[in-house]
Amino acid sequence: MTTVAVTPARSVRPLAGVLAATVVSLTGTRVSAIALPWFVLATTGSATLTGLVAFAEMTPYVLVKALTGPLVDRLGPRVVSWTTDAVSAVTAGLIPLLHALGMLPFGLLLAMVAVIGAMRGPGDLAKSVMVPEAADRAQVPLERATGLSGVTERLASTVGPAVGGALVAVTGPMAGLAVNAASFALGSLVIAFALPRGMGRSAAPAAASGSETDSGSETAEQGGGYWPMFREGFTFLRAEPLLLALIVMVGITNLLDTGFATVLVPVWARESGNGPAAIGLTASAAGITAVAGSLIAAGVAHRLPRRTVFFAGCLLAGAPRYLVLASDAPMWAVVTVFAVAGFGSGFLNPILGAVLFERVPRPLLGRVHALGDSLAWAGVPLGGLLAGAAVALVGLIPVLVASGALYFVTTGLAGLRREWREMDRLRGHDRPEAAPVPVPAPAHR
Repeated sequence: MTTVAVTPARSVRPLAGVLAATVVSLTGTRVSAIALPWFVLATTGSATLTGLVAFAEMTPYVLVKALTGPLVDRLGPRVVSWTTDAVSAVTAGLIPLLHALGMLPFGLLLAMVAVIGAMRGPGDLAKSVMVPEAADRAQVPLERATGLSGVTERLASTVGPAVGGALVAVTGPMAGLAVNAASFALGSLVIAFALPRGMGRSAAPAAASGSETDSGSETAEQGGGYWPMFREGFTFLRAEPLLLALIVMVGITNLLDTGFATVLVPVWARESGNGPAAIGLTASAAGITAVAGSLIAAGVAHRLPRRTVFFAGCLLAGAPRYLVLASDAPMWAVVTVFAVAGFGSGFLNPILGAVLFERVPRPLLGRVHALGDSLAWAGVPLGGLLAGAAVALVGLIPVLVASGALYFVTTGLAGLRREWREMDRLRGHDRPEAAPVPVPAPAHR
């Protein structure tokens, strides 16, 4: 009996559901990023304690995310996403409640923020892992799906701070934290109930089927436990030169960008006399054009040469921002450079996501994605600390120039390495996917 492959009916519901849950939870997180520091500053008056709260959230975010890849693959990203968002919702909701009851000492606040960070890591990972499956169901190119995912992230990063700032100014920081709790709860409900049945299932059984990954390494043994699964993801990633090069580059730029946003831009705003309004103006200019760039990338990136577009985006998004602040340029020039940088950055994540999803077999996606993201984010908790220490040591202008030069070298010269040529070779129809469903062919009369 012959078999034929059945192509499932096209449905945009899974992709819309994943993107909706992502934008809701991320917007709440961005609101909290305004409300929580303001709450700590208002109640303690200490910038050091404010920085400690941020460190308490981001450190478990990175560490737990690195370790939960095997759990995402074994339990399924859907279960991990809605359960972690539910825990985050309860924890975030307890903060304003305990504060109102006078039962929120600073140590307890740190512990609760650490729980939220530890849940956000696997929750964000799980939503990201479901994007390629949602793209398959919607029958759209990976670049388009990851581009739309980038749009949701950019929208959340643009709308969230604006809403958070207004909300804190009008009603106080506790309202912002309550909104964060509600957003986690809504994201959990969307993933749990709005996605089609059968989506986001465990990929671990496929990994144990005895097949081999594209790197040639054997998959985990039948019934393998946590550490064999973790080791398999690490072994696969170690054998992928392009993915390792991407992780190293993104890790350095993430560290630089964190120091830029949390220290260098505020110090520039103060020393230049432009004030805090300049911070919001530059961030808004970059955020709006980043949304535009992500929308364009979602529509046409799959038709463009990836490597050329990627490094052109890096050139626009990186060093010019540092150098324009160091040059004492007028405000209109600063805003223009930030707007151009935002537009260029809108093309980066769609390409990065497509490369990752295409090169990693689906059964290994959670583990490899978790390790790659965590390594790329490893410098984020230290970015502000290093930038602040450098400014205190040598001053703002030398740090801006040195950081811009390092950004250019990292992104520009990295493209000359041989492994980057692989970026254009593996396209949608070549990527590792689940096998088509065989059904008996109809009998001819």
